[in-house]
Amino acid sequence: MAARSVRRATAAILTGAAALAAAACSNPGGGAAGSGGPRDSAVVGIAYEPETLSPLLGYGKDGNSKIFDGLLAFDADMELRPALAAALPTVSTDGLTYTYKLRPGVKFSDGQPFTAEDVVFTYRTVLDPRTNNASRTELDALRDVTAVGDDTVVFTLKYPYAPFARRTVLAIAPEHVAGRQDVNTGPFTTKPVGTGPYVLTGWSKGEKLTFEANPAYWGGAPAVKKFTMAVIKDDDVRATRLRAGDLDAAILPPALAAGFRADKTKRTYRAATYDYRTVTLPTHHQVAGDVAVRRALDLAVDRRTMVDKILEGAGKPAYGPVPTDSPWFAKGTERRHDLAGARKILDEAGWKPGPDGVRVRNGVRAAFPLWYLSGDKLRQDHALAYASDAKKAGIAVTTQAGTWEVIEPRMKTDAVLAGGGSPGDPDFDQYLLLKSGLAGDGFNNMARYTDPTVDRALEDGRRTNDLTRRRAAYDTVQRQLVKNPGYTFLTHVDHLYVVDDRWDATPGGGLRTQVEPHDHGLGSGPWWNIEDWKPKSAGGTAK
Repeated sequence: MAARSVRRATAAILTGAAALAAAACSNPGGGAAGSGGPRDSAVVGIAYEPETLSPLLGYGKDGNSKIFDGLLAFDADMELRPALAAALPTVSTDGLTYTYKLRPGVKFSDGQPFTAEDVVFTYRTVLDPRTNNASRTELDALRDVTAVGDDTVVFTLKYPYAPFARRTVLAIAPEHVAGRQDVNTGPFTTKPVGTGPYVLTGWSKGEKLTFEANPAYWGGAPAVKKFTMAVIKDDDVRATRLRAGDLDAAILPPALAAGFRADKTKRTYRAATYDYRTVTLPTHHQVAGDVAVRRALDLAVDRRTMVDKILEGAGKPAYGPVPTDSPWFAKGTERRHDLAGARKILDEAGWKPGPDGVRVRNGVRAAFPLWYLSGDKLRQDHALAYASDAKKAGIAVTTQAGTWEVIEPRMKTDAVLAGGGSPGDPDFDQYLLLKSGLAGDGFNNMARYTDPTVDRALEDGRRTNDLTRRRAAYDTVQRQLVKNPGYTFLTHVDHLYVVDDRWDATPGGGLRTQVEPHDHGLGSGPWWNIEDWKPKSAGGTAK
């Protein structure tokens, strides 16, 4: 949730992602190439940096890690394609066995060969409870993984799990390096060795990550030889440095991206996403944990105005983790803006207006704090709008800014303006967000939400390949969130990137985005395939 974000079996899932991808990229502007830096280097501004660069601890689990590869990868349209695997997997008729043939001749950046044992090592280590990987439950369906010689890997599942192939974009770590040190604290966590298109050359925490092209990359040596991720948490500072020419590209909130519309040396890319903004309503708070208060807030918030004013139209109202244009969205679960309805719910639940307009029940004021991440203008604006809407219903929400180090210890009792979302399959995000057994597990289920109906549906949805049963399960989850919301979902946010217009990407030229998850940084943005970028010639074509 926080920044700490097989063809037949996944056809219905990918349809939704492809539908979003069709509108994922707009390139207003154009014109002459930007000034930029050296023609074979690029510097991009990101808002967050990873906590680790080890796939064993969660880095690269969704693909596009630059340092590593998975067995499979996503193309521009979010279709699965082979990466370290030579082809898409062969799947048994019962859906319990996935067999991958590996790409021959691949080497890690230290020159050692990549083999099936590295795959086995990676997956078994992630599943080991001694490994500090918060995403372990994503591989709950996996019973075992075995190597058949050096070039074949067989995964055996406990139960049919429809999106399993999409889990195998997980980055692969080298056993000969990571297997010889402490998996949680060893040097591999900050000095990784992988098979990817780039090699990490430096990491100044809180400042930047620097990469150089891997000349022995199995996909061909990248034309962009040096690549830097500048970590700039403050949105305004990121925009200022982009305008000053310190950056070749940056992710920006809509209001700041709009300031570059007249700049003919830059182009703006808009990525459709599953990224939502939500307010966690902690179960252990006597006000925020009250179902009546939660239901009232669900009606009191004006989502459309948030989209229009805060996102400047670059997004859509959110009524749950599933975007409204996804085939998994449960029609009829849209919540109207109904302030009168919100007040009625509170009146009937015994929350009566006090002298200052704030409601009171049994001596308890309808008030709670709401934290948001310092320097994040989108979260700040969402938090302020939420507090304003809540006040009209008689609920006092006090907004406070802080770092994650300040916010995390308070999540059990204090509300947080959070983000989340993962494309493709509803299991990917909903299980971690809503499963009661994950309450308080780091940034999983931040609200400590508990609902037996939701728990059963989440298990039903992930334990079958039957599309009808899966649709019914996730329909149940979304409809139960209307009755018992543990979060107030606000908006789904499109990501906006401003980039110097001096790059093309092959094939076809031009840059484009994918449908993106909540996490946006190293693996997202128009640089998701920077290994394919080519600098434009003076005439505007790639050379």
